[in-house]
Amino acid sequence: MLIVNADDWGRSRAETDAALRCHLNRRVTSVSAMVFMEDSERAASLARENNVDVGLHLNFSQQFTADTASTALRNYHESVVAFLTANKYAQLLYNPFLRKQFAYSCQAQLDEFARLYNALPTHIDGHHHMHLCANVRFGNLIPVGTLVRRNFSFWPGEKSSLNRIYRGAVDRSLARRYRLAD
Repeated sequence: MLIVNADDWGRSRAETDAALRCHLNRRVTSVSAMVFMEDSERAASLARENNVDVGLHLNFSQQFTADTASTALRNYHESVVAFLTANKYAQLLYNPFLRKQFAYSCQAQLDEFARLYNALPTHIDGHHHMHLCANVRFGNLIPVGTLVRRNFSFWPGEKSSLNRIYRGAVDRSLARRYRLAD
């Protein structure tokens, strides 16, 4: 079965509505929802009303836009966002000083998803693919056995050998803990 997934469900009204139109026209088979965002609450209601399969689109690279996040969560999340957006290679580095902040933000997003959807996510991926960052992977923050989005696939020669070797190693490590979507 071919899975076609729409990201950023709940990020904004426009993005949710566009993905919903795609779902209603059978152009996508699932969506990945962002929590603690301006349209998260409405998006959850729409998903229930329209029988949409919903996964969690973990967000570690953008500030939360809804007022439902606690002050502690906002502070921890800001530290994570600042680290990961400082440069394009930050996601490759494990930052032991942010271990608690990553864990807190990830668990809060999992809990908020369960509250909004009254269910576990069908799958987990990440905004800007940050679910693959070193702190999430080495911290084992995603529950074992979860269906997780692997790295992008590339044609031979499209990326450097080092890039392909790194991505292959990440995918092999993911396969030991999770079910992978191609």
